[in-house]
Amino acid sequence: MFTEQRTCAAIHDLSGAGKCSLTVALPVLSVCGVETSVLPTAVLSTHTGGFTGFTYRDLTEDLLPMARHWKEAGFHFQALYSGFLGSEAQIDLVTEIFQMFREPGTFVVVDPVMGDNGKLYQTYTEEMAQSMVRLCRRADLVVPNLTEACRLLEIPYQEGPYTESFIGEVLAGLCGLGPGKAVLTGVYLEEDRLGAACLDSKTGRPEFFLRDRLEGLYHGTGDLFASTLLGGLFNGMSLSEACDVAVEFTHKTIASTKEKSKDFRFGPKFEEHLPWLGRKMEEYRKNLAKSANLRYNI
Repeated sequence: MFTEQRTCAAIHDLSGAGKCSLTVALPVLSVCGVETSVLPTAVLSTHTGGFTGFTYRDLTEDLLPMARHWKEAGFHFQALYSGFLGSEAQIDLVTEIFQMFREPGTFVVVDPVMGDNGKLYQTYTEEMAQSMVRLCRRADLVVPNLTEACRLLEIPYQEGPYTESFIGEVLAGLCGLGPGKAVLTGVYLEEDRLGAACLDSKTGRPEFFLRDRLEGLYHGTGDLFASTLLGGLFNGMSLSEACDVAVEFTHKTIASTKEKSKDFRFGPKFEEHLPWLGRKMEEYRKNLAKSANLRYNI
């Protein structure tokens, strides 16, 4: 079995209610056996998707002091993981924090939360988009949706269904920015099947992981997917294996949310599926141990 403690620094905002960002990333990474330190970029009473009157506390000025204290205290991280960033200043500060903690072997994941459905978020400026491109160039893995990927590559957004060749070109373009690995969410080749696709530049072959489409808008599932993907990599899975588990876990969660939630704004009902995810990770580690093929992909 793995004996080395796996460590990650997660740089996201924190919503007190309405599960997304850190309130999703922390429990998911924890059940995957990853010791996770959090660097909140902002604190909100709820997330902004569908809620009004929420409180918002910007923590931009606290990011570097917190990071410097970590550095002085001797913290080291095997992975650095960023999500939604609310300003150009925050993106530039996260770039600096990556430089501060990056060591040989450190794995950097960027979820470039910029927009959806072909449009950038209203608060996203051209300067922020350019800064996000620079941040993604420093990543080992990027996890955008189709809207974000097209903006990063400065190509026109297309409505699906998509062809395998188009998705392959987008993934190759993302890897061409600098990351060795790319995962694309919101992929569908036919209307009733939805999921993700991935490309590891070492193999050069895109792979697709699709499930039956469940209609609806589910806040927080992007964070759920990216965190599960990272948890799988921490447990020695290949990119394709981790992507498949992340798609399955997200699909299970969406099905439960669709069935049991009266208001999707309150976030994905993932808690009941955490034992399943924990067992998946344990089973994988045991199989690696039996095959004497212990390895980290981080």
